[in-house]
Amino acid sequence: MKKIIYLLLAFTVLLQLFSCGKKTEQKQVNEIKESKSKVEQTVEAKITFIELGSVNCIPCKQMQPVMKSIEEKYKGQVKVIFYDVWKDKKPAEQYGIRLIPTQVFLDENGKEILRHEGFFPEAEIDKFLQSKGLKIITQ
Repeated sequence: MKKIIYLLLAFTVLLQLFSCGKKTEQKQVNEIKESKSKVEQTVEAKITFIELGSVNCIPCKQMQPVMKSIEEKYKGQVKVIFYDVWKDKKPAEQYGIRLIPTQVFLDENGKEILRHEGFFPEAEIDKFLQSKGLKIITQ
């Protein structure tokens, strides 16, 4: 009787180990798919404009219309991504920011090509983007 109990116990433990492994594998597959999706969305853009800030800080709020305008003016050429670092600290750690807002610009290969701290006037962003060969799209 004890042997049967030990066998059932061992079988249960093995079953749990294998099922946990499948969940972990599935989680990894999902993370890879999400990461690939983000990269594919960014690949079409020549430059990725990452804004690290908060919806509650005044200079960050001033950047909101600038980001929207840049995304519209350079449609398909610039991908704008906003991270609220007060809600999710991971992007702040990933990009090593010291203050908000911080703007990070990445090239097509994901290499950082410009970093700016504080409010970044739209005219200055336009100059930078145009120096990289981007053109304003008129509709």
